[in-house]
Amino acid sequence: MPLISILGINGGTNMKLLDKIGLALFSTLVLILAIVTCLMIFGWLDTDLVHNFVDAGVHGQVSSSVLLVVCMILILLAIKCIFFDSHSKQEIDYKNGILLENSDGKLLITKDTLENLVNGVAKGFEGAENITTRVELDKENHVIVFVNLSVKENAIIKELSTNLQTKIKTTIKKTSDLEVKEVNIKVKDIEPVKTIIQE
Repeated sequence: MPLISILGINGGTNMKLLDKIGLALFSTLVLILAIVTCLMIFGWLDTDLVHNFVDAGVHGQVSSSVLLVVCMILILLAIKCIFFDSHSKQEIDYKNGILLENSDGKLLITKDTLENLVNGVAKGFEGAENITTRVELDKENHVIVFVNLSVKENAIIKELSTNLQTKIKTTIKKTSDLEVKEVNIKVKDIEPVKTIIQE
């Protein structure tokens, strides 16, 4: 059965609800403290008024209980945000590849796998040497390939690059059923043909 969907999971878009609540609470708290502090420094807010307000909150029977609960929640959220990563290893892996899913399960194809595949294709070309590859995924999970290589002195660069682009696209399509948006080739050097000197 063919793979029927591609699930894109890009960094930062799937922040968990608890992390969002924690971030919103801390941001609001820091904003309030910063505004109150600035108002007191400029003399626009009486420090005695702030002191009386805090004192009433701490020493009042109901208000102190509410304040204690809020502080405990904030402490727990702070510990969670500081010491516990919200992203599982699986989510991190998904950011570095493409997740394909069908009725039978899931398949993760990593960027490393695609880079190794491209390397293998490029090394099969006689005129190409010193090959390095990089694969990127855009926001729609389209595959974009970058190939840096040196060519031999007698290679026809335009023909080599066109054939390499076509071969990379067809190989990735055949082996992974993924469409390649671009194959960008950079020729960084021309290697002289080594001649054997006979004595």
